Amino acid sequence: MPQTQDLKPLRVRVAVPVPLPRLFDYSHDDPGAGQTLQPGLRVLVEFGRRRLIGLIIEVTTGSVEGLKPLLSVLDTEPLADPALWAVFPRVARYYLAPLGETLATALPVGLRRDSPMSQPERLLYVLSAEGQAMAAPLRGAARQRLWQRLQQSPASQTDLAQAHARWRPLIETWIEAGWVEALPLSPYAPPPILAPSPPLSVEQEAVLGEIRTSTGRFGVYLLDGVTGSGKTEVYLRLIADTLARGQQALLLVPEIGLTPQLVARVRERLPGRVAALHSELSEGERVEAFLAAAKGEIDVLIGTRSAVWTPLPRLALVVVDEEHDASYKQQDGIRYHARDVALLRAQGMAATVVLGSATPSLESLRNVELGRYRRLLMRSRIGAARQPRWRVVDLRGERLKDGLAPATLGVIGEHLRAGGQVLVFKNRRGFAPALLCHDCGWHAECPDCDIALTFHRGVAWLRCHQCGHQQRPPDSCPNCQSLALVPQGAGTERLEAALALAFPEVPLVRLDRDTTSRKSSFAAAIDELLRGTSTLIVGTQMLAKGHHLPAVTLAVIVGVDEGLMSADFRASERLAQLIVQVAGRAGRAERAGEVLLQTHLPEHPLLQTLLRQGYPEYARLALQERQETELPPVGFAALIRAEHVEGGKADRFLAELLAGCPPESRAGVEISGPLPAPQPRRQGRWRFQLVAMAAERGPLHAFLGVAVEQAYAQSRDHKLRWSVDVDPLDFG
Repeated sequence: MPQTQDLKPLRVRVAVPVPLPRLFDYSHDDPGAGQTLQPGLRVLVEFGRRRLIGLIIEVTTGSVEGLKPLLSVLDTEPLADPALWAVFPRVARYYLAPLGETLATALPVGLRRDSPMSQPERLLYVLSAEGQAMAAPLRGAARQRLWQRLQQSPASQTDLAQAHARWRPLIETWIEAGWVEALPLSPYAPPPILAPSPPLSVEQEAVLGEIRTSTGRFGVYLLDGVTGSGKTEVYLRLIADTLARGQQALLLVPEIGLTPQLVARVRERLPGRVAALHSELSEGERVEAFLAAAKGEIDVLIGTRSAVWTPLPRLALVVVDEEHDASYKQQDGIRYHARDVALLRAQGMAATVVLGSATPSLESLRNVELGRYRRLLMRSRIGAARQPRWRVVDLRGERLKDGLAPATLGVIGEHLRAGGQVLVFKNRRGFAPALLCHDCGWHAECPDCDIALTFHRGVAWLRCHQCGHQQRPPDSCPNCQSLALVPQGAGTERLEAALALAFPEVPLVRLDRDTTSRKSSFAAAIDELLRGTSTLIVGTQMLAKGHHLPAVTLAVIVGVDEGLMSADFRASERLAQLIVQVAGRAGRAERAGEVLLQTHLPEHPLLQTLLRQGYPEYARLALQERQETELPPVGFAALIRAEHVEGGKADRFLAELLAGCPPESRAGVEISGPLPAPQPRRQGRWRFQLVAMAAERGPLHAFLGVAVEQAYAQSRDHKLRWSVDVDPLDFG
């Protein structure tokens, strides 16, 4: 990185977080007090009427006439290590995003502000020598519990809160009396006693042996293991190897709900400093973990998509768990895929990459075919656990009760009476996806999105799951004044009500975004389920992502037919993965598992292939079909989207953009559109898109580069929004 101590005015090139494809120059009169300006430092700059945080890209000498000065320099050392710093421009180029916005995406929100962040105070409380010599001289059962907790071992704030709800004033009094001392506590310190490692299976031993051969060099392994085969144990052994060499590991997970279980498991097994990074943490906690990782004070970082940007100067191992999951793809702003950014980071650090899944993405399987990844198979579950048995309930001609067939209720009852837990999966929250009038056909519709409002009976709201609009349900039909308003279809709330009625004595829990909105509520619910009491569980896809629920013996999958009839070419892949992942929650311990699938289409080829030959055969056939059609991942795709409150303006913008691209820029690229998006209106804005497809990546990116230049040149309407999505997962 270029450095200078020159006291002459400096010309500083800064990446500013604005949607413009350029850098901006500022002046700096004096580095001051021995401070060294260098790329990667955060600076506060004046941009128009705003004050923004940018990052230095280049420092030179030369004329500074007419340049605004830097308002302040916020760092003394770059936040990003050199390898990570080199990744940013590559990501910006690939996703055709401004470098300033790419860098801003990588920083926690707390580091995008010029105000100092207050770090959370973390203390460990211990009895002083005087306190240890005392018998408990206190009155009151709650105070006695608090004192006894301190006598057992040093206690954190969380430990004390569990012993006494109003612990803080008591502890402060005891500190003043000299009975208790408060010591600084690292939130990432490992426990003093580590849990023993379980014995490895033959398959686990084999894949570990293969992966360990790549130590010290870049290599990508696709760990294709059935649910319950012990992939997490493989991750733990590889992380242990990494820590033993004094290096760092990054473990990405698709869902916030997975982090507490994984963090607890890693901490109890490995002698390293472990941190979590995800959106449920406070701003202060995220900044604390980010900065600790950058300083090398964290050995293992576990996090969701955004954790991929965290500086780890000694990174040697990257694990992407459930690598197929669409949650790794950012759907707004810089539309990056965390799995692909993780590969770039590992390549720059000569690190090993493990992509784990029971249902690998077709993209990863394609890379195996091309020789870029090595595929390692784990086809058996650990210990006495066996793959679950499948059962199909044909719904044709059946009378359903709130979305459940009589045969389904009978099988649920059998498993509950046998002492098993039952998971009922429906990938739609709310009571019903529509409220309609039985007499005239009117249905409640979002005024901003033109889609049906979902009926939430418990809180008596109609809600749009796209834009968040909500309104009270009418007492009568606004169109014909009829009172015959009928909830149509079933969501998780309706299934919960039906199951509570059918099995009134059985504890029931519903897990979806509506019931787990409070911090740590999902983790608390999972902990309760792990106790194994006979329980009915109703949930959405958040339950399908790698959770280990050993007491579940039956998984019921409701409502797959929508996915079987979708026009999206990726719909069958997503549905196949979802079915296999939900099925994988059943029978993960000694008890045999069963999967019950409700459908009106039992002979559908996708279902027949999955049930008879499994996901590997489905994936082989799907890749073969993509080969014939040159659809991704065999071919390459991108979307250019535009939206405006006036639909004609979004359509016209894209038409003019395309007309402004020279014919030679489109060579080798098939372009469709402008076309209305599959959901034409969202949040009051009309949406149109261009779809660009190519057999090779080079011509596609060449066209996109020209198209983006044209878009910047002609986008003068401040009400118009446009974006580029490279390798889109969602064409809606």
